[in-house]
Amino acid sequence: MKGKIITMKEIRLAQEKDIPKIENLLEQILLVHHEGRPDIFKANGKKYTAKELTEMLNDSNKPIFVATDENDNVIGYIFCIFEQQTNHNILTDIKTLFIDDLCVDESTRGQNIGKKLYDFALDFAKKEDCYNLTLDAWAKNTGAVRFYERLG
Repeated sequence: MKGKIITMKEIRLAQEKDIPKIENLLEQILLVHHEGRPDIFKANGKKYTAKELTEMLNDSNKPIFVATDENDNVIGYIFCIFEQQTNHNILTDIKTLFIDDLCVDESTRGQNIGKKLYDFALDFAKKEDCYNLTLDAWAKNTGAVRFYERLG
């Protein structure tokens, strides 16, 4: 779905002032998941409460980045989690950056904002000496699957 043309200003760490818009984007994602799997996902609810989001904003192992427009309005986000394998029986000691969630406001999709968020996370992972960047997507979320397939 393509929406209004927006000029993305920057990608930055999320701040407490961004929580209401992040919650709105989380609701957009929940609706997609509910429509695809109503047997698993509720029609309404929150993946994270405002309190949980505040805690995540203060957790350096769970960075949240937001894409903003020229007026500093949040138009997308990417939730990341550092995962560290150490002393594993079969795996080497590696650090991974996991993309927990990526969303672009439905009114601004189709303008490469999602790709810019993904590329930002990839560069961030490299700067943080991560071995890889990983993610998963629900098969029923066909838009997300196509998006990630285009990224390679």
